[in-house]
Amino acid sequence: MHYITPDLCDAYPDLVQVVEPMFSNFGGRDSFGGQIVTLKCFEDNSLVREQAEQNGKGKVLVVDGGGSLRRALLGDMLAEKAARNGWEGMVIYGCVRDVDVLAQTDLGVQALASHPLKTDKRGLGDLNVIVSFGGVTFRPGEYVYADNNGIIVSPSPLEMPQ
Repeated sequence: MHYITPDLCDAYPDLVQVVEPMFSNFGGRDSFGGQIVTLKCFEDNSLVREQAEQNGKGKVLVVDGGGSLRRALLGDMLAEKAARNGWEGMVIYGCVRDVDVLAQTDLGVQALASHPLKTDKRGLGDLNVIVSFGGVTFRPGEYVYADNNGIIVSPSPLEMPQ
């Protein structure tokens, strides 16, 4: 499905929260949305790998990487795995790498920046916890929508207006 966040904001002004503008689009999908699955991790993408291996149909992985600009939480191999497993996209409060390949991958990816260094793998992090960044709280089971205009969050699924 193709989402247009300004149209969703106009149609549901009392329902949506808008994430502060700090993210850029790195994925092959310029628009994506779905039910939120959250991760909280810092410079360790072990749990990102675990989730990329799960069925992600209709879901968006929201990764609170603490805003770190020192390591990339997502690269080409994990993005391709997530796309194969049906994930709609990922919102990463941190960095990504392999951006030329990410742009060709059928996955929505919004992140702060690119960084060539991979993370350590220590198995640390928390799955499906409430996370907050960009002035918005992301709750597992709620919904997130993203495009080149920005990222919005809703407690319930949204339909594109006609």
